Amino acid sequence: MIPKYSPSAVKKLALEVLDVEHKALELSRKSIGAEFLKAVDVIAKSKGRVVVLGIGKSGLIGRKIAATLASTGTPSFFVHPVEALHGDLGMITPGDVILALSFSGQTEEINRILPSLERRKLTIISMTGHKASKLALMSDIHIPVYIEREACPYNLAPTASTTATLAVGDALALCLMKVKHFEKRDFATFHPGGSLGKLLTQQVKDLMRKGKNNPVVPLTATVQDTLFVMTKTGGVGATSVVDKKGKLAGYFTDGDLRRLLQRGENVLSKKITDVMTKNPHHLTDTLPAIEAAKMIHATHVDNLPVLDKTGKVVGIIDEKDLIEFLALLDKK
Repeated sequence: MIPKYSPSAVKKLALEVLDVEHKALELSRKSIGAEFLKAVDVIAKSKGRVVVLGIGKSGLIGRKIAATLASTGTPSFFVHPVEALHGDLGMITPGDVILALSFSGQTEEINRILPSLERRKLTIISMTGHKASKLALMSDIHIPVYIEREACPYNLAPTASTTATLAVGDALALCLMKVKHFEKRDFATFHPGGSLGKLLTQQVKDLMRKGKNNPVVPLTATVQDTLFVMTKTGGVGATSVVDKKGKLAGYFTDGDLRRLLQRGENVLSKKITDVMTKNPHHLTDTLPAIEAAKMIHATHVDNLPVLDKTGKVVGIIDEKDLIEFLALLDKK
């Protein structure tokens, strides 16, 4: 039979749990000392992987830390200490760095493999709540984890200690990300399925205007013909001029038109070949969108024609399309 409970009592307990864990996060600032900085330096200079060890709840936190390290530019994986005792030590190679997690520092399964790791001259970094524990004393670098008590009412279930360990692990991973100059583009490469990854891996062909929205006229067109096409295709304010094979021969913009009108010329009947820009700047359809934005900014233009690998005009990209793209990127 489920005992009766008071909603107010449940709420009170929940808030107490959050208060205890919040305090653990505040105390975690003390973990960022000389040993933490030494760990960042050792891992950053290592040519191997970070091998994370942990049992139980610390093991679950260890898997998360390993995943965060790996996805932010520091090769890492998790090894279960029991499996390590039965052959998985072979996964650990010279040059790897060990990151062992145990709040008590007395986890038998971890401590049993420490001598083997020492014999292989591997750097051992530990995160524990007890600097006098066996794990801490056998480590080359010990990052202390501070809590006042677990959030569990009986001070038994790992709660505040796992929160603090995870937070310090995140700090370690993200400091390494900065030290290694791991940028947004690198993040996108490691996260092609994520929203940021999708944005950063987008190419010009994903954003350009094509088909009916791609203004194109032949070499035989007049300025009047060109203005009609420019208006009909969405008002981008520019038109590509192509030869019989569909390859770019020139480019005409509304800015070109204004300059002609300012000279008082009767431009409508002129051949487009007489007034177009020959050999204009252009983009390739496989160029990363972020690079296209840089090029449009550098050339001080509003739009550019887009060519495929054969030189045929397949689209046009406008700064408005890229502004929307960059706005989404900034939100990420």
